[in-house]
Amino acid sequence: MPCPFEWKTTAPRIIIVAAWLKRFGLVLALVIIVAALGVAKPGYLEFGNVVIVARQISINAILAVGVTFVLLTGGVDLSLGSLVALTAVITAMFAHPGAYPLIVPLFLGIAASMACGACNGVVITFGRVPPFITTLGMMTIARGLAYVISGGRPTADLSPAMKRIAGDLAGIPIPVLILAGVALATWVILARTRIGRHIYAVGGNENAAHAAGINVRRVKMFAYVLCGALSGLAGIVLVARVESGQPDAGLGYELDAIAAAVIGGTSLSGGVGGVGGTVLGALLIGVISNGLDLLNVPYYYQQIIKGMIIIGAVWLDRRNATRI
Repeated sequence: MPCPFEWKTTAPRIIIVAAWLKRFGLVLALVIIVAALGVAKPGYLEFGNVVIVARQISINAILAVGVTFVLLTGGVDLSLGSLVALTAVITAMFAHPGAYPLIVPLFLGIAASMACGACNGVVITFGRVPPFITTLGMMTIARGLAYVISGGRPTADLSPAMKRIAGDLAGIPIPVLILAGVALATWVILARTRIGRHIYAVGGNENAAHAAGINVRRVKMFAYVLCGALSGLAGIVLVARVESGQPDAGLGYELDAIAAAVIGGTSLSGGVGGVGGTVLGALLIGVISNGLDLLNVPYYYQQIIKGMIIIGAVWLDRRNATRI
C-alpha cells in the first residue's frame, strides 16, 4: 500500500526539476544538439567550424537583442529585415575606396535605421496604431526605399576598411566581438539602469506603469529607436560580409530574430525575458541551421524545420503565459 504522504516528498522534487528545466533547459537542449551533431559529423566540433557558426549567428543575434527590447514592452517589430537592407544600401553607397572616412557610411547607415525606428515609435505611441500594423508598413516602406536609393541594383566596390569589419581580430571574428559588446551593453541597460526597469514595468502592466509615474511613451520610443539602431548595426556587418549593399538583403531576418528572442525566454506578452536568453536562442538556431547544412539537408526542408521551431516556441510562450 503506497504511503499517503508520498506526494509530499515527490511534489517538491517535481517542482524543483521543473524550475531547473525552465532555467537551464535551453542550455541543456543546446548541449544535446551539439553532442548529437558531433557524433553525426566528427569534424563538427573543430575550432574552424565553431568559428563559422559564431560568425553566422552574429547578425541574427544582434537583431534579436534589438527586438528583445521591443518585445519586453509588449510590442513587436516586423521591419528588421527591411531596415537591414536600407542600411546596407546607404552604407555601401558611401563606403567606396577613397570617398569618405569610414565613420561617414557607418553613421549614415545606422542613422537611417534609427530614424525608421523612431517613426515606428511615434506612430505606435502617439498615433496609437498597433505595433504589428505599424512595423508591417515600415517593412514595406524601408524595402521600397532600399530599392529606390539603389536603383534596384547591388552596390559594390567597398573600401578595405569597410571589409575589415567582417574580418578577424586575434583569431576571433570581429562580428562576434561586436555581438559581445552589444550583448554586454544591453544587459547593463536592462539589469542596471532605470530605463531597463521601466521597460519591464511597461511590458508587465502598462496601466500600472503609467499610474506609477513612468513615462510609457518615452520607454516605448527608446525601445523602438534602439531596435532600429541595432538593425542598422546588423546591416553594416552584413555589408562587410557580403562586400556589397543589396536592396533584397535581410529577407525573413525579422522572423529569425523574433524566434531567437522567444526561444530564449522573452515573452510575446511583454515583461519577461532578457538578453542572455536571446543570445542563447540565436545560438541554438544557428547551430541547428549549420548542422542541417553539414548533414546535406535540402534548403526547402530546412525552412520547414525552422517554421516548426518558430511555431513551437510561440506555443510554449503562450502556454507559459496562460499558466501565470
